[in-house]
Parts: sequence; C-alpha cells; structure tokens
Amino acid sequence: MYKLFFNLVFKRMDPEQAHYTAFRWIRLAARVPVLRTFLAAWLAPRHKGLRTEALGLRMHGPFGLAAGFDKNAVAIDGMSMLGFDHIEIGTVTAQAQPGNPKKRLFRLVPDRALINRMGFNNEGSAAVAARLAARSPVFNTVVGVNIGKTKVVPEEEAVGDYVASTERLARHADYLVVNVSSPNTPGLRNLQATESLRPLLTAVREAADRVVTDRRVPLLVKIAPDLADEDVDAVADLALELGLDGIIATNTTIAREGLGLKSAPSLVKETGGLSGAPVKERSLEVLRRLYARVGDRLVLVGVGGIENAEDAWQRILAGATLVQGYSAFIYEGPCYARAIHKGLAARLANSPYATLAEAVGAETRKAAK
Repeated sequence: MYKLFFNLVFKRMDPEQAHYTAFRWIRLAARVPVLRTFLAAWLAPRHKGLRTEALGLRMHGPFGLAAGFDKNAVAIDGMSMLGFDHIEIGTVTAQAQPGNPKKRLFRLVPDRALINRMGFNNEGSAAVAARLAARSPVFNTVVGVNIGKTKVVPEEEAVGDYVASTERLARHADYLVVNVSSPNTPGLRNLQATESLRPLLTAVREAADRVVTDRRVPLLVKIAPDLADEDVDAVADLALELGLDGIIATNTTIAREGLGLKSAPSLVKETGGLSGAPVKERSLEVLRRLYARVGDRLVLVGVGGIENAEDAWQRILAGATLVQGYSAFIYEGPCYARAIHKGLAARLANSPYATLAEAVGAETRKAAK
C-alpha cells in the first residue's frame, strides 16, 4: 500500500516538501491519544528477545532513527510511535542556520538512495534545548542528541562552538554524538583527523561532565565511510584513549564511482552526501574494522544502507550493538521499523545465540580466529 502511495504521491513531490508533509502527518497522529495508541500497538510491538542494554541505557530493541530526520526535536513521540527504539535528533549547531540553498535533497529511486546537501539546517542549540526541557513524553524512549559545527564558525574556533551546544543540550540528552563527518559543512571532515579530534572530544567530554553532575552522559563520535582504513583505526584508538562510549559508523559518502549507481547521471552528479543502499557495503566494512579493533570496549552503532532485517542482523553480527536507519524509511514507509523488529526476532530465534548481546560481533570474532 505504501509503495503505491509513494509512487503516486511522494515520488511526484519535491523530496524536501514530501519530507515535511510526511513529518507533519506523523506529528499530528502522535497528538491524537486514541490514534497514537492504536498506531503504536500495530507499528511498535515489543519483542522480549530484542531488549537491549547499551550506553548504560535500556531500550526495547536495537533499532533507532538516525540523525537528520528530526533536526529540531519536534517529532520524538511520533517516531517512537512508529517503532524506533531510540531517536537521534539533530544535527544541532550552536547557532541557528537555514542550511544550504534549495534544491538540496534528491531521491535516487532506482538505487534506493538519497543525496542531500542540507547543510545542518536547524533552529540552534538554545531553541532545541528549550524544546527538550519543555517536553512531556508520551512514549518513553531514548533520545540521542547529535551536534555539529555552525557553518560560519571558522575551523579553528570549532571547539568552542561544539562546547556551547554541549553546555545547552547535554542535560537533555540520553547520549551525545559529535558529528565531524557530514560533507555539507566546509572543513567539517577535517576535524576527523586525530590531531583535531582529540582536543574537540576532550572539550566536549569536559563540558558535559561540568553541566551534568548527577550522571555521566555517554559520548560518541560519528565518522564518514570515506576515511582510509588507517584513519578508521586511528579514530578507534583515540576513542579508547579518551574513554569515549562509542562510535557511529557511518555517515553519508561523497563517493560515486564503483557503487554501481543506476540513476540518471544528472542526479548522480549532484554534490552532497549519498545515503541508502549504495553505502551498505563500505559502512559494513568500516564497522567490521572497528569491532576488530575495539571489540566490546566501545558501543558501535551501525548505520548506512540498512533496508531490512537481514541488513540489521548483519550489522549486529559484525559488531553493532545498536543499528539505525533513515533513508530506507523514505522508501519503506511507516512499517519499516515493525518489519525490521519482526525479522530480527525471527533471526535471533533461529540462531545459535541465546540473546542479542551474544550475537554482537559473533561473525567478526569468528573471522579473526
């Protein structure tokens, strides 16, 4: 039904307009008590075997919504209603910014992919913090906060920019993510170099500890799939050195060659980050490499090209404790999370593993023997 609706309606709309239209419907549904209860019962059934503990947090399952969909924390209950086990909001910057000029979001339908050059359009950390502070949750869910650099802030002043967001948002976050891997903010990816990343992560950690004294806010870093293998290793080693809680692998890619893209060349050549099915293979490679490097000492979050339960299961076997999706949600519709949960529960039941935690990294460990 959704695929027919997508082809007849959303496919004919500008992608960004379609996003905001669907977003509005989700938010409205979550405000209607009887409707949201019915939808949650259908779309977010609980599977006992999928219960997950990660980052010191308990979740109904391992599958969450990746950052980028809800930039301003306005639809947390709506996305929880749709079955996502955790919601990562953002990317949020210290200063409000409109993002890059439109048109800035493109669908590559034959490739089940998106290209975006949104440019961290958001209302700014002060506004988002106020919204989170005023929130009265309908559904209890884990909320991660993804922070990035304001575009107009010079690279040499990036640390202060991230710290400002941390000071405003850390107390409202179940976990924090430092995003240094979007290709749509000039100079941002330079911060993935360890000599830049070390002082940045150290300052964010100190700021979070300073403003939140009654608990430790877990801190993760999100990296790009375009990093060379030795740079992936360097980030993993740095995360261990600094006592980070986890790594999210991966963000969008700037690569186009070698991905077998079928969409029109006019679309493929659009600048921005490519997400969806074409990044699946490289994201999985990065995840395996990270797990081989850090094992169970860090929580790894697998994201990038997760279209179905098999993709999610392969990420778990590769080393991901948590998995996230976004682009496939556009193509699969409101039953996306439900299908992944159902498929994961079936795969776990038919596996040699008694719990989901036992399955984490099992294939990577086996390959290393």
